[in-house]
Amino acid sequence: MSAPLGMDVVDFPELWARGRRRGIDLTAPQRPDFHHLIHVHPDARPLAHTVDFATHVVPPGGWLWVRPRQVHQYTAGPDGGPAVPRGLMVIWRPGFVADDPPPQAGPLVPSGAQARLVRLALDHLVAEYDEVGSLPLEAHNRTLRSLLSVLLLRLAHACPAGAAPGPSDGPFARFRAAVERDLSRTHRVADYAAALGYSTRTLTRATRAATGTTAKNYLDTRILLEAKRLLVHTDAGSADIARRLGFGDPGDFGKFFRRLDGRTPLAFRAQARAPPAVEGPYGRGALQPTAAG
Repeated sequence: MSAPLGMDVVDFPELWARGRRRGIDLTAPQRPDFHHLIHVHPDARPLAHTVDFATHVVPPGGWLWVRPRQVHQYTAGPDGGPAVPRGLMVIWRPGFVADDPPPQAGPLVPSGAQARLVRLALDHLVAEYDEVGSLPLEAHNRTLRSLLSVLLLRLAHACPAGAAPGPSDGPFARFRAAVERDLSRTHRVADYAAALGYSTRTLTRATRAATGTTAKNYLDTRILLEAKRLLVHTDAGSADIARRLGFGDPGDFGKFFRRLDGRTPLAFRAQARAPPAVEGPYGRGALQPTAAG
């Protein structure tokens, strides 16, 4: 069966079969450039999955959305295959749908009427995906884009009360986007405030309301996360990573990393690359949406 360009639906056993065929190590960290929406079947066991160095347990019926450029990792079950055989992933490239709803941190388990509607949205998407020959390819892709958008919106509105993200165009949202774009250029909140037309106090107040921490702590934490991603998913040395992240002196990068993490960058790399101790599936090699399974 052919998969439409830019999107794929794959169950866990097929994911591992693809890894074996392509010689990909599915137990090491990976950092793909596309989305993974992971769903554990309601009758399956919980699934442990590590995203950006935090291990989440996705319960039966649960969902976990891994965004592009996040580092994530599964571990294998006792037989070397997927630890949870019943579940699937929807994989798509950025831009396949018009907009992505704001991120939901950690697993999500819809309940009640929301669970039924999310399941209907998934079933419709999978049914249309499987009927690749029933429409011209472009019409098929447009249908899939629409159905994926419905599924994502349903999941966004299945967030627990009070967990929905804040405005997408407010001071914090603009600050967050600027940090993603410019964190290697400046590490000063005042520079972001000036570029966005806010005072430092306004950014700090908005960041605290959205995250519970200051704008400076948010920025430092994001720089640290990017450093960890590069340490785990590349073989670049500390000096090279320091330059990539905008540190003028590698020594300053080392001090920054130790202050926030408590370890040296290379000590963190060694520990993070050790085999995970929890059960669950896959890792480095980034299985991508393909034209053929």
